[in-house]
Amino acid sequence: MAEAWFIRVEGKEFGPADVETLREWKADGRVLPTNEARPAGVDLWITAAEIPGLFEPPPVQSALEPGPALPPPRTLAQVLRDSLRIYGRGFFQYLFLTLLVALSSVCAQLSGSAVTPASAENPDLGAAVAGLFTFAMFLLGLMAWPIFIAGIQIVTAELAAGRRPKVVDLLGEMLKFWPRVAGLALFVFGVFLLLSVLGLVVLAIMVEAATAASAVAILLILLALGLAAFQIWLFSRFFINVLFWQQFAVLDDCEAMTSLRRSRELARSGRELRWHQRPMWRGVFIASLWVAFVFALNIGPEWSVARQVFHVITTSTDPQAMLDNLRTTQQSPSFNLTTFSLSLLQTVLRPLLGIGFVLVYLDSRRTNQIGR
Repeated sequence: MAEAWFIRVEGKEFGPADVETLREWKADGRVLPTNEARPAGVDLWITAAEIPGLFEPPPVQSALEPGPALPPPRTLAQVLRDSLRIYGRGFFQYLFLTLLVALSSVCAQLSGSAVTPASAENPDLGAAVAGLFTFAMFLLGLMAWPIFIAGIQIVTAELAAGRRPKVVDLLGEMLKFWPRVAGLALFVFGVFLLLSVLGLVVLAIMVEAATAASAVAILLILLALGLAAFQIWLFSRFFINVLFWQQFAVLDDCEAMTSLRRSRELARSGRELRWHQRPMWRGVFIASLWVAFVFALNIGPEWSVARQVFHVITTSTDPQAMLDNLRTTQQSPSFNLTTFSLSLLQTVLRPLLGIGFVLVYLDSRRTNQIGR
């Protein structure tokens, strides 16, 4: 079946119409290359000139005749500035998306703080209900994450194009991407979890080396260092390959494996550019800036816990005793307003990370670093 399109002229939508009908409209002067268009069932608008087979490609220009100059891609400073500007323009849209995942998380934290260690060892009806409610809120938050991820991509693309989308009108579009985004998120974050487990294995080997004989300790330390180097290499390779999977899965409507492949291609593109202009380094910088911001928010509340953990690891000689001490250190504390407020601030500002990646992706598409 031929693909159907909608055309928007002076704020009014016409369609759906197939390409043959659009050619008739073009012949009558009713469709211009600059008119907005979108496929039926998709809420992302492009120009009519981008509809395959509707308008003839522009004539090849002479080598002596310069073509129209494309605007240069944003600098990193401009990406950060435009991310803040777009976040400000769409604050309530992003807040709505954030609440989809934050409300369940907040409810889980509040109910979890009500379960004290004593009640966890000797559960009563209230503790059991609180535990079940916490678990249910955790599952609800996980189910809302794919909607949040897809929503960030769609809303940012709309705002970057100068439109003011209504999130309620786009919920159907976000839900359409739920299976794909959920599957990819499970794969991506699952691999990162496995790599983190490898780090715990390295830590366990280092602890064992501290209690072993000198010759064995040297071998264990060398093994741990080799595994640590291998883990860092795996982590960095995989991180680069999945930098832009969310944009390709949603904005480019690619299937799961295609999203991962094109994400890798984009991350490794732009080799003719200076290193700080390449998509990979832009993505790494944006992610690093966000990690530094999160670290700055959490370093105060977590500093005392980190010191206790470091003390346990460096002073314990018995692995079982070390695990028991770590378990005691990590027991859930009572509700802390400062920690809760900082966590809420981090949650509200989280869309900024996605906005920055969408802008880098849109710049790369505009400068033909990736195909359509």
